[in-house]
Amino acid sequence: MQTQLFINGAWVAPARGRTLPVINPATEEVVHHIPAAAAEDAEAAVQAARAAFDHGPWPRMSGAERAKVLRSIAAGIRARLPELARLEVIDNGKPLPEAEWDLGDAAGCFDFYAGLAEELDGEVQQIALPDHRFTSKVVREPVGVAVAIIPWNYPLLMAAWKVAPALAAGCAMVLKPSEHTSLTALELGAIVAEAGLPPGVLNIVTGLGADVGQALVDHPKIDKLAFTGSVPTGARLMAAAARDVKNISLELGGKSPFVVFGDADIEQAVEWIMFGIFWNQGQVCSATSRVLVERSLYAPLLARLVTEAEKITIGDGLAAGTLLGPLVNEQQYQKILGFISRAVAAGATLATGGKAAKDRGYFVTPTILTDVAPDAEAWVEEIFGPVVCIRPFDTEAEAIALANDSRFGLAAAVMSADSARAERVAAAFRAGIVWINCSQPTFTEAPWGGMKQSGIGRELGRWGLDNYLETKQITRLVSDEPWGWYLKG
Repeated sequence: MQTQLFINGAWVAPARGRTLPVINPATEEVVHHIPAAAAEDAEAAVQAARAAFDHGPWPRMSGAERAKVLRSIAAGIRARLPELARLEVIDNGKPLPEAEWDLGDAAGCFDFYAGLAEELDGEVQQIALPDHRFTSKVVREPVGVAVAIIPWNYPLLMAAWKVAPALAAGCAMVLKPSEHTSLTALELGAIVAEAGLPPGVLNIVTGLGADVGQALVDHPKIDKLAFTGSVPTGARLMAAAARDVKNISLELGGKSPFVVFGDADIEQAVEWIMFGIFWNQGQVCSATSRVLVERSLYAPLLARLVTEAEKITIGDGLAAGTLLGPLVNEQQYQKILGFISRAVAAGATLATGGKAAKDRGYFVTPTILTDVAPDAEAWVEEIFGPVVCIRPFDTEAEAIALANDSRFGLAAAVMSADSARAERVAAAFRAGIVWINCSQPTFTEAPWGGMKQSGIGRELGRWGLDNYLETKQITRLVSDEPWGWYLKG
């Protein structure tokens, strides 16, 4: 486990010599300390990235040359996957198979953007003009120096979602992982160095947002901000970016609905509802945490859902068979329990769960709430834990209205045996990601992002690469004819 910052291709001690403890959320034990960067470290990282972009080889290499390095990074992740997965478990708490899945996706993300980097070579669009005296073409160039601030729920995967397209585009980057889960992000520094990434192209600084994150966001030599996290933090970053008119993309919170019609297969519905809210301990921005069930199916589905939720194996993520690990830290643990207690006090019914699962560690039992009013906190606010609210509906129009009645618009799901109805409801959702007869499958090739307060822009696919590219018009005079703006004499 790394103990220093990764700046300009080298491991360096934090300027003020401070560290932060790494606490295993399953045991509450301190297992390591990470460097706590300050403003001086942010300055060094930005200067290194700026020099790498302005004077280094990376932006000037062909896409094919950058692709070779990106594929080497992917191979480096795969070569260390068992070790990295264990680090994610003791850092984040998620079950080991989920960590392995995430890291496989992270490696695949670098491979995918290697392919898009190759496609950038020779990508020139000729523009048809109405004036024969000119030709015009459009090229795309890297946006410059980017800062990526990532959350704690998918430590290395969220880094890959930003680092891979930024590197493919030819940008330089400063990565600031969450102070709660920095272990694998730091290991990425060793992987990119071994892969041959030039110094300064990727810099990794760990620490508190107030100490180093703000210094990065405010730095005048940053061209681009990319953030995944909460709406309040995203709003503050957007305001900060406005001062210098920085390019910004935001992937923020969600309170995603899952509409289940009466003709749905009840077993499939239960499986996808559970995966949509209990996977990764419910710490998923797109989690389908508001379940709307047609009244004819509501009672039997709720009964089956309670039965299956109570079978979920809760434990240390490193233990075989664990499906639900601990929440990431004590703060999150107390926050989730607070949401549940306030919901019950406000009139919600606790169908199952709602309590600490163990005497030690940040474990909360899978929780199902019913009788939650559409304006109640538990229905409206993002809980970000293993808590689902479920209520019946009578008509398709009612379901759509309830689903869309949210300030969020990240994701939504619908389940029905009637394909036409499923497509109709999917079209009516005000969300950037829609699933039909499933919940949460995510593919690097498809765009990811939301509407309303769920963010600005899209990640993944070609849309993710566009985040780190600028479009340039180049128009040339090709005629000897005079322009004729004025006449001499």
